[in-house]
Amino acid sequence: MKVGIKLLLGAIIASSVSFAALAKEQITVFAAASLTNAMTDIGKQFDQTHDTETRFSFASSSTLARQIAQGAPAEMFLSANQKWMDYLQEQQVIDTASRYTLLHNALVMIAPKSRPLPSVVVDSKLDLATVIGDSRMAVGDPDHVPAGRYAKQALENLGLWSAAEPLLARANNVRAALALVERGEASLGIVYATDALVSTQVKTVAEFPATSHKPIAYPVALTSAQPTAATKALYDYLKTDEAKAIFIKYGFKVQ
Repeated sequence: MKVGIKLLLGAIIASSVSFAALAKEQITVFAAASLTNAMTDIGKQFDQTHDTETRFSFASSSTLARQIAQGAPAEMFLSANQKWMDYLQEQQVIDTASRYTLLHNALVMIAPKSRPLPSVVVDSKLDLATVIGDSRMAVGDPDHVPAGRYAKQALENLGLWSAAEPLLARANNVRAALALVERGEASLGIVYATDALVSTQVKTVAEFPATSHKPIAYPVALTSAQPTAATKALYDYLKTDEAKAIFIKYGFKVQ
């Protein structure tokens, strides 16, 4: 009899826990790959003080924007450039009034820590072929990845694009480019300063002049003109000092 009661109580407790988990309001956020660490931490911190479960999809901004345009159930979008937010605004799938430039970043050149390469001066005199050696330079694909577009702009403005283009290892997003350098499959890479900061396996050998490319801006927007209270709360939370502290920790420049 006692065993039966214990089993019944156990089932009640288990179902209560399960119901509580189901009762949490879920928020789905699509965010650029370079925001993985910062937004994961912010989501956890937000969920601790709200009855929510924040879920993320991290990828290239172009991939995410196309998915949202095709009906993916994102409630908020954070892009690594203005272009893909412009695209969604043209498609009329974001709340234009909620669009806000949240963060800025910088563009850097990285190399594996194990490679004995001193700091590099990135200017029109740089001999990229010699610095890259018998390898490749990893970048987000300039055809669709924001980090790659910024890299192409910088290299073009410095007169280095024609030398660099045949030596590129094109990755699906900036974190994939970072991984190529971490594994030593590319001797150089161009990523955001924040990506270099979170890796223990690469070193920054140069920072591109800010004037060599368009400002690296991260806009955020809600994908519905009538967001849930939880989604609106998270959107507002991104502008708080608590969230800004996390962004700063990971190297972003906040508004």
